[in-house]
Amino acid sequence: MKFSANLGFLWQELPLADAITAAKEAGFDAVECHWPYDQPLADVRQALEQTGMHMLGLNTRRGRPGQNGLAALPASVSEARAAIDEAIDYAEAIGAEAIHVMAGCAEGSRAHDTFLQNLNYACSRTDKMILIEPLNQHDAPGYFLKTTDQAGDIIEELARANLRLMFDCYHVARTEGDVVARLEARLSMIGHIQFASVPDRGPPDHGALHYPSVFDRLAALGWERPLGAEYRPDGPTEATLAWLSASRGSVDR
Repeated sequence: MKFSANLGFLWQELPLADAITAAKEAGFDAVECHWPYDQPLADVRQALEQTGMHMLGLNTRRGRPGQNGLAALPASVSEARAAIDEAIDYAEAIGAEAIHVMAGCAEGSRAHDTFLQNLNYACSRTDKMILIEPLNQHDAPGYFLKTTDQAGDIIEELARANLRLMFDCYHVARTEGDVVARLEARLSMIGHIQFASVPDRGPPDHGALHYPSVFDRLAALGWERPLGAEYRPDGPTEATLAWLSASRGSVDR
């Protein structure tokens, strides 16, 4: 099993370029990030080239405080598309594979239609993978995209080849319960998988969700892409990585 370091949470005290190097030295196979737009693009690209690391993906901007994304906001279409353009341009410049288009806090049929229109725009602008991610209402109250079923319906409705589901085990566990069952149900439309402990969103070596079983099941299902470690360290990131070698031992035997 391969693992990606989400540098929105891991090594967040470092500039993104230095965090990429730290992830490489720690033994991760790839990296991903949240919002890299204030980081020098040349430095990020150089760090990726020097380490041989691959940037899996990044997010569109969240907008103003409380919006948590723009793509489902009917009054913010021009801002949402500017954010999509920005994310695609940055991703292309650093060779990132995917863009997570953040929906934002909204509800209702107008929000649904707006989200689909903006996703269609994003899918038309690039061949890169466009990801949508349901967020749980404990961490992201009012977020438009709430469940994997809702996301699956949107993906099926749009029927765009590069539109995929970002399946965050932490969010799904808090909202929908049986993570393995949901993984199996939506595996064919999943583009990326992330994980963190439940319910504290810490390292994956404790909590209500037994990740060795999840990783073993994914391996049995034939999942080969890096899994994204998107957890909040409870101290220096290096001190929270015992799970990394343990997980490799459990799924690579």
